[in-house]
Amino acid sequence: MKISPARTTAFDILLRIEREKSYSSVLLPTYEDNLAAADRALCHELVLGSLRRQILLDREIDVLTGNKKLDIEVRVAIRLGLYQLRFLTKVPQYSAINESVNLVQRAKKTSAKSLVNAVLRTVTRENVELRFANDIERISVEQSHPRWLIEKWADAIGIEQAGKLAAANNTPPPTAFRIIGEPTDDVALLLKASRRSEFVDGCYIWSGGPLRSVSIYIQDEASQMTALAVSVPSGGKFLDVCAAPGGKTGLIAQRPGIGLIVAGEIHSHRVKFLQENCRKQGVKASVIQYNAEISMPFADETFDAVLTDASCSGTGTIRHNPEIRYFIESNDFVDLQAKQLRILQNASKLLKKSGLLVYSTCSIEREENEEVCHKFVTANAEFQKIEPNVPRRFITDEGFARTWPHRDDMDGFFIAAFRRK
Repeated sequence: MKISPARTTAFDILLRIEREKSYSSVLLPTYEDNLAAADRALCHELVLGSLRRQILLDREIDVLTGNKKLDIEVRVAIRLGLYQLRFLTKVPQYSAINESVNLVQRAKKTSAKSLVNAVLRTVTRENVELRFANDIERISVEQSHPRWLIEKWADAIGIEQAGKLAAANNTPPPTAFRIIGEPTDDVALLLKASRRSEFVDGCYIWSGGPLRSVSIYIQDEASQMTALAVSVPSGGKFLDVCAAPGGKTGLIAQRPGIGLIVAGEIHSHRVKFLQENCRKQGVKASVIQYNAEISMPFADETFDAVLTDASCSGTGTIRHNPEIRYFIESNDFVDLQAKQLRILQNASKLLKKSGLLVYSTCSIEREENEEVCHKFVTANAEFQKIEPNVPRRFITDEGFARTWPHRDDMDGFFIAAFRRK
């Protein structure tokens, strides 16, 4: 029984995502380190592609099997084969079919081999006809987003824009990066092949394959924009409240003249990762562990600038993390809003008079963004909402900043700024 390393690795990753709610962005780098370049590229495509098309693949599988209940190992193997047959024109049909059959045997589901073989061979001969009750269901299935999420977005931005947003989430994004340390010869060549961001100084956009270099830091354009919205006076003190993984801390710390940089996180493993990431970026920051929802170990009015990049649903990053759409639930946003408001309230106490407080998320949901800010300002008269320091095109009618995957080809971020009177 021979199966390519790319397919066995993709199968194992997808099973962990199903069983443990693990994240592809965490699993892929770990598993792919042991793969050759060609296998690494195929594994990457199979994992992210299958996740981006999962609801569509499952609808076709259900039609082809008569809604038969399948063990998750069997369903994942069929998803992988079906994705290759539907979306990867350079993969031979026999490879996609035979190796999916072998994957179920490897998973000790031998009795399902004939089913997997029959389903995938049927796909090579026949078109699967899918029927939809309305446009919401069509977008949900064709773009593989939960129906409730498409309904929510349609209510917020209209069904046409919701469809474009979902489609953008399924389009592999370009890679945004910035330079750290001394540029090497390979980075010089990379810069020639990349384009400069139109909106973020020092940000470059690469549309080729995966990048690996010690002289660059991969960070989405919208994330870099958020960091550049934070201004710290010369000799001033800056706090990044929820700092991991550390990209925004690192970008802010590159500016000369900042007196003190502090970055905090709640969990010990995230603190360690933050420390290591700051070290890799050549950043000198004091990294501290605390629970920002309860309190932080600083005196009131300590910092000149505070960034609160609060924990959120991450719906603005689905194009990079496709599994997020399957993990979140409609009632999550109320709990997240309460948590975000507590963190923002605690962070605000640490700001000096005339200091700058920036609140951001990588969510596109109003509950986590505008509603949090409106509640904060209502309860804190000493803070004045001001326009974030970002290019004008991103400023909303309410005086906040938003980026959109389908409009801006960057992750969906929200940015708000407040000045303490």
